[in-house]
Amino acid sequence: MQRMTRKAFLGAGIGALAVALAAGACWTEATAQPGAVNNRPAPVAAGAPASFADIVERVAPAVVSIEVEGKAKQSLALQGQDIPEPFRQFFGVPANPKDLPPMRAAGSGFLISADGYIVTNNHVVEDADKITVRTKDDRELTAHVVGTDPATDIAVVKVEGHGFPYVSFEDRGRPRVGDWVVAVGNPFGLGGTATAGIVSALGRRNVGDSQFVDYMQIDAPINRGNSGGPTFDVEGRVVGVNTAIYSPSGGSVGIGFDIPADVVARVSRELIEHGKVVRGYIGATIQEVTPGIAESLGLKDHKGALVADVTPGGPSDTAGLKAGDLVLAVNGRQVETSADLLRQVALTHPGDEVRLRVRRDGRMQEIVVRAGVRPSEETLAQNGQQGPGAPGPSLDGSLVLGMQLQPNPGGGVTVRAVKPGSDASDKGIGVGDVILKAGERNVASAADVSAEAAAARKSGRKYLLLLVNHKGRQLFVTVQVTPDAG
Repeated sequence: MQRMTRKAFLGAGIGALAVALAAGACWTEATAQPGAVNNRPAPVAAGAPASFADIVERVAPAVVSIEVEGKAKQSLALQGQDIPEPFRQFFGVPANPKDLPPMRAAGSGFLISADGYIVTNNHVVEDADKITVRTKDDRELTAHVVGTDPATDIAVVKVEGHGFPYVSFEDRGRPRVGDWVVAVGNPFGLGGTATAGIVSALGRRNVGDSQFVDYMQIDAPINRGNSGGPTFDVEGRVVGVNTAIYSPSGGSVGIGFDIPADVVARVSRELIEHGKVVRGYIGATIQEVTPGIAESLGLKDHKGALVADVTPGGPSDTAGLKAGDLVLAVNGRQVETSADLLRQVALTHPGDEVRLRVRRDGRMQEIVVRAGVRPSEETLAQNGQQGPGAPGPSLDGSLVLGMQLQPNPGGGVTVRAVKPGSDASDKGIGVGDVILKAGERNVASAADVSAEAAAARKSGRKYLLLLVNHKGRQLFVTVQVTPDAG
């Protein structure tokens, strides 16, 4: 989009104003229509500032700029390869890795104690060999990492000294959508920058990689370098930490995301006390209960978390939790989603008893799992669940739900081929996958799957729930059982 000049902007505004005045565009009681939204200007909320100057003046001394240096990383495609000199020169790869220029980056942070503890983002200080903190009064201090938590993108670093100005976390009611907020930080290296806006939304999920954060969305402009900086309410309390933006262009478009203060406070406290965050773990792969899964199980709603697999010898396996169990509550607290279960379990400590209320084969029961230690996110990602395989082309034989199936010597039935365009293909079931269960039946032949599909049709259901093993990982997939599904 072409940038609008100041002259064009003013001209457009004046022109629109003239048209409005000529048309007599004003709101009166007489012009209101029945059922119309009352769009009269709302009175200014009590406590809304005419200026943010007093707030910024009070909190800005606690906000710092962070500069990091580290070893630059070669492209993974070039690491460890014997690259001929002409190509090495073309790609700009030095003959000696030591000749790589150092990595430099900048971010923001804020002091949370008088003795120098600073909160920032993990991605700001990750892989840093040297961390320099610059305060508002232009002091340069060397910092060291106290602890990091990649799972929430929070880190705590520390500088030596005492009597530092610091800020507190919000602790008297959470912000609401529409509340004023002020972000202070170091965008593009311009330290001590303040921007204002409102809380645009709360509870944003699937914004980043974190499974433990429901982000707060704000429209106060934040840019590169704001990462790790604080967002304040009008009382000067920290309500969030800037961590990401949505931007097609790379600059601020008014959609920024903060880690809420309650998450930051809890994580930073553990990092200061223990140097890391230890989370509970039950050793189970869980899935969201989609409307299709709920329908296939005959559920009235899609609340809860579905167990797709349990780690052999892990806490859930030892306690007797099984694939197909639907977890509805943890320690008496209702489970709404799979993320809800994950977070409730993560809040437990290793060795704690985790009481799970589950639905199994239509009956309710309680299973007590003793929590273990959650592995690192990197370890879990390496062993994580992968998607189903790609459909295969060979279709020389009868089909069940768009798939050609044959008995698997280890149990279940192996998918030999998938009909292109079938619901099974659209859901990602591929050649080599093994179907272990159809509905609540352990299957050993294509006839077993066909019988369960017929039973689902007879009961008026649209979907059949399949437990699929893909490369050693299990997950549930719903497939349509209508006659035209394959």
